[in-house]
Amino acid sequence: MPEQKFDDVLKDLKNKIYYPVYLLAGNEAFFIDELTNFIDDNILNSMEKEFNQTIVYGLDSNVFDLISMARRFPMMANHQVLIVREAQHLKESDKLAEYLKNPLKSTILVLAYKHKSLDKRTKLYKQAKEKGVVFNSLRLWDNQVPIWIEKRISSLGYTIDFRESFILAEYLGADLAKIDNELKKMCLNISPGSRITDTLIEENVGISKDYNVFELLQALIKRDVMKANRIVNYFAANPKENSIFMVLPVMHNFFFRTMVLSQLKNKEPREIAAKLSIKPSLVGQYQQALGQYRVMKLASIIEEIKNYDLKAKGLGNVNASQGELLRELTYKILHD
Repeated sequence: MPEQKFDDVLKDLKNKIYYPVYLLAGNEAFFIDELTNFIDDNILNSMEKEFNQTIVYGLDSNVFDLISMARRFPMMANHQVLIVREAQHLKESDKLAEYLKNPLKSTILVLAYKHKSLDKRTKLYKQAKEKGVVFNSLRLWDNQVPIWIEKRISSLGYTIDFRESFILAEYLGADLAKIDNELKKMCLNISPGSRITDTLIEENVGISKDYNVFELLQALIKRDVMKANRIVNYFAANPKENSIFMVLPVMHNFFFRTMVLSQLKNKEPREIAAKLSIKPSLVGQYQQALGQYRVMKLASIIEEIKNYDLKAKGLGNVNASQGELLRELTYKILHD
C-alpha cells in the first residue's frame, strides 16, 4: 500500500477501518500526535482499554517484549491497541519487521516515530507499508500554514478569513502545536460557530489588528508612507512581539512573488495563483504592487531585504537596533 495522507488515515480511523500496523514518521510531530491521540482515545472504550490498551515509550522498551505483547489476543474486545510513543528511540526496531510478516489482525500496533523520517530501505518500513499504514509527516511550507489554520478553525466549529489566518501564521510561526494551542485557548472564550476576527485575535492572542505585518504590506503596496512609518514605529517600540526576523521573510516572499508575477504573461488569476502558490483572492494585491513598483525596483528591494537580514544578524552593523534597521529598509522600499 502506498504512503497515506493525513486526512485519508484519519478518515479511515473515523470509519473504523483499522490496520495491523501504523508507522507514523516524519519531521512534523503535530500530525503524528493527532493520529496517535485519536487511536488512543477512540478505538477502545474505557472498559476495553483496561485489558487491551498498552502505551509504552521507545527509550524504555525492548523490541522482543513488544513483539510478545503484539502477539497477545484481546480480552473481551475485538482489538488490542499497542502504542509505542517516541519510537525513534527504540533499539533494534528493525526486528519488528519479523512480526509484521504475519501480524495478528486483532492487534493495532502504532509506532510514533517522531522528528525524522524512517529510512525507506529498512525492512521495518517495507513490511509496514505492505501490511498496514505508513504516514510520512512533513512540515508545512510557510505559505501553507494560513490555509492549515483555516481548516483547523473549521474543524473546531468556527470560521476565519484568510487575512486573519495570515496574521496568525506570521506571528505564531510554523509550529503547528503552538498554533493549535493558541486557537483552542481563543475558542474557549467565544461562542461556537463564531467567526474569528482581528479584534478577537488582538484580545486573545495579543496581535494588534492595526499594527501587524499584514497591514505593513498593505501600506507598502499602496506606497502609503505615513501608515508604513506608523506601523514600523510601533514595531520598533514593541520589538519582542514584532521581531525583524519575523517581518523580513514576509516582505521578501511578497516582493519575490511580485517579481515572479512580472514575468508571467497573459495568465488567468487561477493560473497566477498556482504559479505564486497563493490563493486566487490574493492575486489582486500582487498586481497592485506590480503597478506601484518597476521590475528593477523590485530587484533592488529584494536585494535590500537580504542585506538588512544580514545586518540584523550583526554582519556589517555596529549598533543599530532592529527598529532602526526596519525604518531604514522601509524608507528605501518606499523611495526611489
